[in-house]
Amino acid sequence: MSHPRPRQKLALFVAALVAAPTLVACGSDDGANVLTFWQSPDSSGVVGKIVDQCNQQANGRYVIRRETLPNSADAQREQLVRRLAAKDKTMNVLFMDVIWAPEFAEAKWILPFEGEDEAKATDDILQGPKESATWKGKLYAAPFSSNSQLLWYRKSLAKQAGIDPTAENFTWDDLIDASSKMPENSRFVEIQANRYEGYMVWINGLISSAGGSILENTDAGTNAKPGVNSDAGRRAAEIIQKFVDSPAADFGLSTAIEETTRAAFQNGNAWAMLNWPYIYGLGSENAGKDANFKPIFEDYGWARYPRVDANTPSAPPIGGAMIGVGAYTPEPKRKLAFEAAACITSPESQKQRMDTLGEPATRASIYDDPGILAKYPFAPLIRDSIDQAAPRPLTPFYNDVTIAIQRTWHPPGSVNPNKTPKESNDLISKALKGKVLI
Repeated sequence: MSHPRPRQKLALFVAALVAAPTLVACGSDDGANVLTFWQSPDSSGVVGKIVDQCNQQANGRYVIRRETLPNSADAQREQLVRRLAAKDKTMNVLFMDVIWAPEFAEAKWILPFEGEDEAKATDDILQGPKESATWKGKLYAAPFSSNSQLLWYRKSLAKQAGIDPTAENFTWDDLIDASSKMPENSRFVEIQANRYEGYMVWINGLISSAGGSILENTDAGTNAKPGVNSDAGRRAAEIIQKFVDSPAADFGLSTAIEETTRAAFQNGNAWAMLNWPYIYGLGSENAGKDANFKPIFEDYGWARYPRVDANTPSAPPIGGAMIGVGAYTPEPKRKLAFEAAACITSPESQKQRMDTLGEPATRASIYDDPGILAKYPFAPLIRDSIDQAAPRPLTPFYNDVTIAIQRTWHPPGSVNPNKTPKESNDLISKALKGKVLI
């Protein structure tokens, strides 16, 4: 998931790159069948194993050479943008954040998946990842991994308070109100609300669950319009305002990120938390090492993202990654690059990644695998959540849109249903008209 910082518009950024000779050193072509895979950092080694397996299966047709991107999503995007803008011929197979496809496609930096390549990339794919990888009706990346937030809670405390977060019509109002029934030292509901991408995830989830969208008319590509100043936007602001003023809000809400919220939940300071599935794997690992933590982990419960309206299903947040093929890949290598992308994102590769890292797959049938179900009992819920998720705004100006949202909605204590949605709309409008947000 990206954590954008203020940047200039794409055109200005590319112009600066072209004007700076030190940034335009194109990579050399490493041989007729050598493909460079620009991957995210992987301390587990599972990506290396997947690449080795793909090289073996290729039997000499291609050889994947790995290059590792920086740790942060911001730095990863910056390196890819610099090299793609410089028409680097080694940008063959690209690890991409789930929100980058429209920007890269609009800049003509990646190639569309067509025919058999598209069929392989979309076979058995859940709707959320497919939508995120599509721009102007074309698939521009092969979904590789996905993610969705769940509501994690303490089963014992919920039962004690007479609360059932798994109820189909469980709402944000129910979640917030429940905190007043919890023990004082465990009353918090942990949510990520620092001024970063995690806060954008929450706001987008609320607006989407209320039946709206941050951007309207996204099917028209670059002609999208802001949709925050709407009934859905005001309802989202009402929920955040209510949350801030309730016992559910932790004192550090305005600086909370995934790991601080996980720590508060794990340490017993919170009875509930919105977070990604990785927290279960870490909890399981800790329970195996610490006998005192085992009963805490065994008390973990999980439920679908809360509803805004009791009568309308929620639209959960979605994250993840996908694999693109660089547009400056030499023509003779392009077919091989699509082959490699298909192997890296294959059902076997995705299952291996989910089994090792707990990173949700994008292919539906993997969630029925007995081994996956045994290790991740919430797998069916994650599958449904990903399939019915609402992607963040699909736009080549995504970084500016998320900056506009974060700037106008942060800190959470400043959110006002009568002002914040309109301020967001105004700032997003400026961003979409080409005005630089800094």
